[in-house]
Amino acid sequence: MNSDSGPQPITDPALAEVLAQLISREPIFHRPEFGTTRADFERMTTNDYWEIGASGRRYSRNQVLDMLEERFQLDQSGDVWEASDFYCKQLAHGVYLLTYTLLQHKQRKTRRSTIWQQTAEGWKIAYHQGTITQDA
Repeated sequence: MNSDSGPQPITDPALAEVLAQLISREPIFHRPEFGTTRADFERMTTNDYWEIGASGRRYSRNQVLDMLEERFQLDQSGDVWEASDFYCKQLAHGVYLLTYTLLQHKQRKTRRSTIWQQTAEGWKIAYHQGTITQDA
């Protein structure tokens, strides 16, 4: 069975502005216009942020921040990202789920989910998960 089978969810048109704002921020931590330092990434995430990587491993906020700090000391100019199939759903007041497909270097295909919270300071990431698809 192809991992693309099944219904493609459609975002409620009332969320078009939120969808556009969140699309501009994905893939998370790969948008230099939103920052590239540990302090920037701290501002982007809630204090209780965590994620599950494509490997299935859980990562705490501090583990992610440590990895990001190390990553951005290296040159990131060679990254090739193609994001598609965006879907946004409101979970609660000011809290949104954004899902999409990410193709990295035309080889590694993952499904991504990010829970975003709209705060007085701006958008913050509360949770993120990436899952490798079988048709990668």
